[in-house]
Amino acid sequence: MENSSNSPVRIFFALWPNETERAALTAWQPPLKKLCGGRATPDDRLHNTLVFLGEVEAERLEALKLAAQEISGAAFQLEFDTAKYWGHNHILYAAPGSVPPKLALLVNALEQVLLRHHFKIDRREYKPHVTLLRHAHCRNSTLPEMPPVVWNMHDFVLVKSVSAGQGVRYEVLERFPLAE
Repeated sequence: MENSSNSPVRIFFALWPNETERAALTAWQPPLKKLCGGRATPDDRLHNTLVFLGEVEAERLEALKLAAQEISGAAFQLEFDTAKYWGHNHILYAAPGSVPPKLALLVNALEQVLLRHHFKIDRREYKPHVTLLRHAHCRNSTLPEMPPVVWNMHDFVLVKSVSAGQGVRYEVLERFPLAE
């Protein structure tokens, strides 16, 4: 459901796991939380951001969707095999040991098409990850090895972040298929 007013909405493109893929990463959370504390990311919000746009005028959402349809990426597998910790923001996350070339190409193509259509994007170095815990404190803890989780990506999504009483919820606005 799109925002009917012209007020800005928070938007990002992401890889969105299916239920099985999501459950496999959710299983990482209890042992990591026991070790580092923090707050687990709700399973319905687990995702891997591709490109973050932030605030976009609601009236530009259709143009954003049309721009994303120009992407001709290929399906790929993404294997999360390592738990890591960012101490500066107290986030514990799942990361792949390596970035599949098709993922890097997808992110680059998406950034280029969005810039060409005059959308502002967050231009940080792309580091694929899925936030598992927030407010974690893993001071000198060695994180345990976790069982690898493979996502089979056949599409990417446009997501709207909606403020809700106790935080945010994510609403998938549209899916964009990747070639098989």
